[in-house]
Amino acid sequence: MDFEVIIVGSDINAYYMARNTYEKYHKKAHLIGKTKMNFTDYSNILEIEYTDNLWNNDVFLNKLLEVKDRYKNKKLLLIGTNDTYVRLIVQNKDILSKYYLFNYPSIDIINNLLKKENFYTKYGDILDVPKTYIYKCNTKLDMKKLKELGETIIIKPSDGILYYEHKFSGQAKVYKLKTLEEVKETINKIEKSGYDGELILQEFVSGDDTNLFDSILYVSSKGNVWVQSFAQIGLQEHSSTGVGNLTLLINGFNTYKDNEITKKLVEFLREIKYTGIAEFDLKYDSKDKKFKIFEINPRQARSSYYLTYLGYNLVECLVDDLIYNKDKNFKFLSDEVCLSFVPKSVIKKYVNNLEYKKEVFKLYKNKKVINPLKCKIDKNIKRKLWLILRDINYNKKYKRNEW
Repeated sequence: MDFEVIIVGSDINAYYMARNTYEKYHKKAHLIGKTKMNFTDYSNILEIEYTDNLWNNDVFLNKLLEVKDRYKNKKLLLIGTNDTYVRLIVQNKDILSKYYLFNYPSIDIINNLLKKENFYTKYGDILDVPKTYIYKCNTKLDMKKLKELGETIIIKPSDGILYYEHKFSGQAKVYKLKTLEEVKETINKIEKSGYDGELILQEFVSGDDTNLFDSILYVSSKGNVWVQSFAQIGLQEHSSTGVGNLTLLINGFNTYKDNEITKKLVEFLREIKYTGIAEFDLKYDSKDKKFKIFEINPRQARSSYYLTYLGYNLVECLVDDLIYNKDKNFKFLSDEVCLSFVPKSVIKKYVNNLEYKKEVFKLYKNKKVINPLKCKIDKNIKRKLWLILRDINYNKKYKRNEW
């Protein structure tokens, strides 16, 4: 059946989903981006065009209606690569579903996942989550609730989409604060920016980056869970704007030897009648020996390319589900593979867990390490040079910023 893959976005996530398309179907995905980014601009395996103000609902909808007219008599698979695009697709479902095929949960579920106060209020009693205090901007800070969170406090916006509409100096994705003065100063700075939503104040779950975990699941449009990964993270970005984005993981490896959590994640998605790709961000809490869930992203993550190595190309999952109407039995991906965005030098210096580090280099020796951005069939010269410089810059970034 003749089809085209339309991807909205221009970041790492968009690149490797285009790579998935090219590697499996030998065709270039059509990308629609808001901003030029080297991840996708320096590439020969995709087609990309740019549209200003693409986060605006009317601009977004009009652009997709324009693009669909270029592909007469073809099935069009639509993929969003960040929270804003996913929300825009779902809230325009009634119109877009006439022309595009996509698999996302309902708008109610999207709102419960993307607005973090909804997530912790709605699902906090069902899932294990960190101690949380939801603070409404421009109200009085409850000192009792704040003190219950412990000495180190995490602050993050409840509504990331609204938060990034109000830019300010020193703006970060997540704040890790150790004094009351720092907490008050940070809240004040966020409020002055014009952001008036909720802030999530949480206890800091102790442990380094190797206490973090990633789990990706694909739930078909019929509600059947096809696949699940479970990977232990080795490093995350250490810059203020990148923290929370992993740079190193091993699927099928778990130094805490606890796999009961994986069943709970599957059961949870079934219970809420979820469909589509879901990514769970978790951290193992050594205090009570439980995995604490930070968030669930209703889309693939920027690191999800490792599923392709394990035989589950996410673009292929969508095509098989939505275009060929196939169904598949559940598969838990237990095989080991290492995904890394960073060079070996960063791994050697900044991974403190010796057991984990040993496993990474064992996988290097066995040629089981992949980088979603390094694609042999993408022969763009600018890209090759940029990737070399990117590796060099990672050494500087980790030296400057220690989360």
